Parts: sequence; C-alpha cells; structure tokens
Amino acid sequence: MRKWVLSGILATEETYLSHLEALLLPMKPLKAAATTSQPVLTVAQIETIFFKVPELYEIHREFYDGLLPRVQQWSHHQRVGDLFQKLNLKVRSPKDSKDQTAKNSLEALLYKPVDRVTRSTLVLHDLLKHTPTSHPDHPLLQDALRISQNFLSSINEETTPRRQSMTVKKGENRQLLRDSFMVELVEGARKLRHVFLFTDLLLCAKLKKQIGGKNQQYDSKWYIPLTELTFQGPEETEPLTIPQVPDEELDAMKVKISHLRSEIQREKRANKGSKVIDRLRKKLSEQESLLLLTSPSMPLRVYNKNGKGYSFLISSDYERAEWREIIKEQQKKCKCFKTSSLTSMELQMLTSSCVKLQTVHHIPLSINKEEDESSGLYGFLNVIVHSASGLKQSLNLYCTLEVDSFGFFSNKAKTRVYRYTTEPKWNEEFEIELEGSQTLRLLCYEKCYNKTKQNKEDGESADRIMGKGQIPLDPQPLQGKDWQRTVIPMNGIEVKLSMKFTSREFSLKRMPSRKPMGVFGVKISTVTKRERSKVPYIVRQCLEEIERRGIEEVGIYRVSGVATDIQALKTAFDTNHKDVSVMMSEMDVNAIAGTLKLYFRELPEPLFTDELYPNFAGGITLSDSVAKESCMLNLLLSLPEPNLVTFLFLLDHLKRVAEKESINKMSLHNLATVFGPTLLRPSEKDSKIPANPTQPISMGDSWSLEVMAQVQVLLYFLQLETIPTPDSKRQSILFSTEV
Repeated sequence: MRKWVLSGILATEETYLSHLEALLLPMKPLKAAATTSQPVLTVAQIETIFFKVPELYEIHREFYDGLLPRVQQWSHHQRVGDLFQKLNLKVRSPKDSKDQTAKNSLEALLYKPVDRVTRSTLVLHDLLKHTPTSHPDHPLLQDALRISQNFLSSINEETTPRRQSMTVKKGENRQLLRDSFMVELVEGARKLRHVFLFTDLLLCAKLKKQIGGKNQQYDSKWYIPLTELTFQGPEETEPLTIPQVPDEELDAMKVKISHLRSEIQREKRANKGSKVIDRLRKKLSEQESLLLLTSPSMPLRVYNKNGKGYSFLISSDYERAEWREIIKEQQKKCKCFKTSSLTSMELQMLTSSCVKLQTVHHIPLSINKEEDESSGLYGFLNVIVHSASGLKQSLNLYCTLEVDSFGFFSNKAKTRVYRYTTEPKWNEEFEIELEGSQTLRLLCYEKCYNKTKQNKEDGESADRIMGKGQIPLDPQPLQGKDWQRTVIPMNGIEVKLSMKFTSREFSLKRMPSRKPMGVFGVKISTVTKRERSKVPYIVRQCLEEIERRGIEEVGIYRVSGVATDIQALKTAFDTNHKDVSVMMSEMDVNAIAGTLKLYFRELPEPLFTDELYPNFAGGITLSDSVAKESCMLNLLLSLPEPNLVTFLFLLDHLKRVAEKESINKMSLHNLATVFGPTLLRPSEKDSKIPANPTQPISMGDSWSLEVMAQVQVLLYFLQLETIPTPDSKRQSILFSTEV
C-alpha cells in the first residue's frame, strides 16, 4: 500500500514538473525583454506573476529525483519521510493526477502551486495509515504532516476576506475533508450532485456547467451541520422506494459505451481529424454520465435532527461505509463547537469556494482516463480467503469480495460465517469473473443473529462492518502461474489472501476431456447415451437440489460458491460416486449452482454448438420481430436432440427462479447474464475474439460486445412465453420417462 501511494505521488510530481516547465518558457523571454527600452512587463511584475517558480521547480525536481530510485528499489523498510520534510508541502493523491496538461491555460498554471497545497490533504494521512508506528519512517512522516498543516494554517490566516469565509466562528478553521459525485433521490427522481464534507458540515451542491467546462459554478441545494446530522431517521420515516432501471437498459448503455470506445480507438489508428474524435467523445461522455446516474441502487440516508431526511444512492457497501465512518469520526471532533446556521451570504461564499477546493474534478468514468491507461483485467480471478487476525473479541465473522466493472463495484463472493472466534480460518477459494476490473475490495462483517440488535440504518437490517480494505489488481504480478499471497489491513484486523489470475484467452478455452469416462469435458451426447437419459444426470440433480432449497437464495447463480466444494462435487460426478446426493444435501447451495455452471462451461462444444453459434448471433440482431422469432426458433430446433432437451429443461428451471425475483434478486436478465456466455460461448477457433489480446482496451471491448450478444440470445428465449416443437421432438420430450 505504501508503494502504491508513493507511485501515485511520483506520477503527479512528473505532471507538476511539466506544469512548472511550461511556466518557465514564457518567463525567460519576458525577463530578457524587461531590461530593454520597450519591456512587456517590468521586473517587479514578472517577479509577482512568476513568484518563486524557478525555486519551486528546483525543490520539486530534487524531491522527484530523490523519490524515484527509492520507489524503484522498494523494500518494506524503505524510508521516504525525510524527503517530505524537505519538501514542506503535501503532494496530491493519485486519483487527482488525471489533468489534461495540454489544455491548461496560463491562469490555471499560475494557480498550480497554491492549488497543489490546498487540495493535497490526504496523501500523508494515507502513508501514515499504512506505516506501522514501529517503522522508522513513522516519526518523519508525522513531522512532515505537521509542517504541511502549519503551512496551510498560515495560508488561511493571510488570505483575502473571500478565503476567510472558510473560518468558522470561535476561530476554528473549516477544511474540506472529502468530496464526491453522488446520485441523490429527489421526489423519486435521480439527480447528480457534488457532495462536500467539511470539518463542521455536509454540503450538497449541483454543478451548473458541464464537467470540464470553463468557469464552473455550484448551486447549493442543502447543508447539515455535523452536530445536527444523524443516520437514524424518525420512526415514522417512510421506507425508501428506489426507482430501478431495468438491467436490459443498463446493458444497452454498456454496449453503446463499448462500441464508442472501439470506434474512438479505430479513428485514432486511422489518424482521423480531432473533430470526429471529439464528437465520439461527447457521445461517450453522455452515455457514461447516464450510466452513472442510473446504476447505483444502495441507499445512504442522512437526517437533520429536525427530522428532514435526504437520500443518496451508492454503488457498493464499501463507499457507504466510508462515508459513514468519516462523518462519525468528524462528529466526535466537532462536538466542542456548534455551527450556527449560515447566512445566505456565507452559504453563497462557501459554495463558491467549492470550485477551488474540490478534489474530485471529474465524474469517475473512462472518458477522463489518460489515453494509454489500461482498461483493466478481463478473465477469471481465483481468490483464496485464508484467515483473519487482530480481533479483540470472539465474533461470528464472514467476508465479501467486490470487484469493479464499468466504474461500479458489485459483490461477487461471500465466505461462510466462522462462528465465535478471534481467529477465523475460512480457507475458501472463489472464482470471480473480471470485466475490465482494476480493484479488489474485501469487507469483513459481524453476522448479527439477534434481530433486535440489528443495525436499522437506511431502514434495513444489516450486519456490522468490522473492517474493509482494497488492493489494486496489478496485471504484472498476477500474470504468473503461481499464487500471489497478500495481506489486507483494515481497522486493526488483517485478512490473508492468495490470488491467481487467468486471462480470458486461456480461461475460456473449451477442452475435450482426456478421460474415457466421467461427465465434465465430455460431449453431452456421449453422456446421455451412456446414461440412457434425455438430460445428463448432473444437470437433473443440481437443478432439483437448487429448486428444493436454493430458489429463494439471494444472488443464486451470481454469487460464487466455494471452489473446493465445487471441485469435490465435480470429482464425485466424474467418478459416479454413490453418495453424491448426500454430499449435495450438506453443501452450500451456491457450490451446487457453481458446479452446474462449471459443467456447461467445460463442455468441449457449447450447448448451442459451434456450427449454429454465428447464426444465433446474427438472428438476434434482426429488427423485424416476426422474422426474428421464426429464425431463432428454427435455429433452436436444429440443435441435436440431447442439446435441445437439456436446454429446454434448464430454461424451464430458470423461469421458475425468476418468478422469485422479489426474494432472490435474480431477474430473467440477471440469469441470462450468468448463463449466456456459459451456454453459447464458442470454441476458440470459432470465437470472434483475437487470440492474442495485446491491446487491452480493444480486447476488452470486443469481449464485452460478444458476451452481451450471447446474453441477448438467451434472454430472448427466456422471455418467449412458449417454444413450440415439431411433433417428432415434442413426443420425445413430453413422453420421456427419464425427465
């Protein structure tokens, strides 16, 4: 983590040095002209405008040259605090390093030295957080932070009356702690807001001009003093109704985003004019902004003590916990003074100051990324959650894993609850599919069995978050064949993990089984012929067990099962184990769902066959509904009989699962997303995907487009009310005694 933070600092230092170099360019000829008979500016004016720029350049060049070799030759014992002490300024955190240098005006460049100080309050805190108190760097970093804070205080004291509006009564300095773009729910409608957390209040504002436009301005929507803010609403608070956007619409946006990204890359390679690319970028920005507005659905509610409530929608429990934690922590600190209501003038001045104070300048979407920035990993990540240590008391604990895709995080796996211990040892392995993912998050929860003690915040029952942490998914170390062990520190707790990544080009190869017997990796016709059945035994057993006790399980088929359990079931089915039904009755239902998905994934040929796959992919794009239905049904009925009967058997089951959507949260679309690639993905020779994905962006986008086509094919059949079959096949299906 320390190395990660410092790598980000190096990147921003490099950008900052280029800004200072850009200022030195006009300074030199202006200085030369100042001594002539017709100076553009006087020497005094030059020294005022370009105040200390050469000195700043030297200081930061020395800092950069000192830090670079230390990060390149990194070790746990490496010290950097002495460099920060010399620098006397805090540097900006990695997330703010996405400035588009070429577009900076002279005015913006002149503002950089102060801008760099006022917006860089978190990096030293981050370094200290991940530096043990016993580490020799700890006192040096503390001293650097003290120097930096003193410098900020002196700026606050010496500034103009406009900046003094940031001083709270009784001499307390108001500082910005955190800000972010969030979705607010206003009278049932989603609204994009920029939320600012100051040391004494929470301010919700609306950005007047489009992000990236000049002369940004904010409109204040509301604010709550922290001393009057609570997460607990009055008892008569109405339950929150969240307007849900259908998954199909969200996926359609992702398809458009993928298309536009690919198009931009093609235009760049063809060296087309900037106007074409700018037009495409504008369309991309519109789609991504729409996705940001419509995707989040996890509520975060805040209340004023007078009972007035406000609701935000957030994409994951991780962010929700972060906001709650930082607000509660600051509330403890600001009990010593009370913020009186702001006058309209004070509120206006505070809102105006947000333009310069903001640390998050852009909506966090791909349009704002640097051109050469990786679009993340595509493939499968195997994660073993080993154990946790550092707990002070015995608790019932479990962990969840989140990864990002299209800028949003979603829960992908959950360990079992380890009962009443200070050292849980889960040792559970999960296989997580990555769709352009860049970060893995882990949350550790205390399971609450006593309903009276459950957390009622946001009007819903929730287990208590004990700790959370995240690590970047760095492609380099993960590309090796060996497991990478790591530790995620969180609030005094440490969770041990192992990770191994398999890129899609390897993970999705369909390989025929080399075993003479068994069912995994064996043609479906071979298995049904051997078993004298219409549908393989493994499919019938798994579906029967899931319908018996898993049809109401939240996230069934989406949440990963424990990999070791899945492997045990795979072995049992392959060896025709007599006690397989007993094993299944004792296993977690997500492992059974995972075994079924693995069976279809490992078929040497997809259920929809390599031969017919291109026709299905083409048929789904037909615009005429009658032609589409005729085409799709004829293709379906062209499948070999074992494939067709098995698919219809599975289709019937998936429709029953979707009937329980209000409980299990699995819609027809969600099920199509899970099973589409599994049932349709062709063998490698028939795939449209490049065999050697050297271009991560285009590879990711082409994968996304093909996967979404596979999802649409399955969704089409799931949404058809009836699927007629010709007499010969109808008879064999309806009157089969085995099914």
